[in-house]
Amino acid sequence: MKKLTREDLFSLETYSVEREDFRARVLAHKANRRVAIGPNAMLYFEDALTMQYQVQEMLRIERIFEAEQIQEELDAYNPLIPDGSNLKATFMLEYSDVDERRQALARLIGIERALWLQANGEDRIRPVANEDLERETADKTSAVHFVRFELTPAVVQSIKGGNDLSFGIDHPQYTYDVTIASKIRSSLLGDLK
Repeated sequence: MKKLTREDLFSLETYSVEREDFRARVLAHKANRRVAIGPNAMLYFEDALTMQYQVQEMLRIERIFEAEQIQEELDAYNPLIPDGSNLKATFMLEYSDVDERRQALARLIGIERALWLQANGEDRIRPVANEDLERETADKTSAVHFVRFELTPAVVQSIKGGNDLSFGIDHPQYTYDVTIASKIRSSLLGDLK
């Protein structure tokens, strides 16, 4: 899949004009790229559009306009764009209460390794997690993980064929699974060659 370049980005001045419309477009796009697994785990699937939004927002917030610094942002976010044979997501553990979140993160060490994807009865695929840096300690896991599901050709064909696609977690302290809606599966198809 195509990675972002400086030519894909709005200038800071243009972005200030386009931001509201662009944000609305991205939010509508993201609505079909979100998968809840139980009440507290969420996968947010990334692609070039979601990463462009992240980069644009970082450039805006930090007032970055120098070519070298823009390239640093692109280099940081481009690895989160799928490569055509995988799905990439931000995996979040969401608890609104601070104390509940702290207790859950202590209980859920290793949850990112208990995550799985399954297409129509094919073998479950576990993601590669947190390639950028370690996100857990001996005492707790992080509320945010970055995951990459490497798909076999059979799984890609199954998804393209319209078969069910499920995600789940089989952690001893958190066990849920969900078969995603067809509109989400259709959106994720855009990430595959």
